[in-house]
Amino acid sequence: MPNDPDTERRVPLNRERVLRAAIALADSAGIEALTMRNLGKAVGVEAMSLYNHVANKDDILNGMFDLIVSEIELPPRHIDWKTALRQSAVSAHETLLRHPWACDLWTSSQLWSARLRFSDALLGTLREAPFSKEITYHAYHVLDSYIVGYTRQETGYVSVPDNLSDLVAAFLRQLSATEYPYFAEHVMQHLEPSHGDLRAFEFGLDLILDSLDRFRETS
Repeated sequence: MPNDPDTERRVPLNRERVLRAAIALADSAGIEALTMRNLGKAVGVEAMSLYNHVANKDDILNGMFDLIVSEIELPPRHIDWKTALRQSAVSAHETLLRHPWACDLWTSSQLWSARLRFSDALLGTLREAPFSKEITYHAYHVLDSYIVGYTRQETGYVSVPDNLSDLVAAFLRQLSATEYPYFAEHVMQHLEPSHGDLRAFEFGLDLILDSLDRFRETS
């Protein structure tokens, strides 16, 4: 008898499969699309069957967030503090770009285990650099705010419209280039294919890390 292709493709349902499907749904359609009914359809079961693997929607969100934060590279311990923090921050930024819905969860007060590991690793890298407790406190919040804030802004401009040049031209017609010459120049730069070799997120990150260096304690 030939094998049933549907049987071959059927994968036993478990918690991780439910969470991975929830992540894929949120990535493709937004967190608003994440309902028990839609998630059930995504894994091929009735919504009630999901409760054999997750307690409720909050449990799903918690599991989703832990999984994606686990994708972030923690600061390596065998290299200098600045390189370590840079690699980890870039990894966090790229991860949140893949899952932009997670920015809201990132700033919540929930104590997710993966989030705690990431935060503790950043704090540990700063303390061992070494920075004082006071500088570490402020530096951590600056880095954390920059990662999430920049990602939020970037995901707000996900796609470049096909008629960008028309939009820019229309905007400039309403703007007095004589009165605001530098802003007009900035608007025109949006039409340029590139802005040099600088990657914007890394540019800002390096400004922060280079500035922090002068606060580092020396023995």
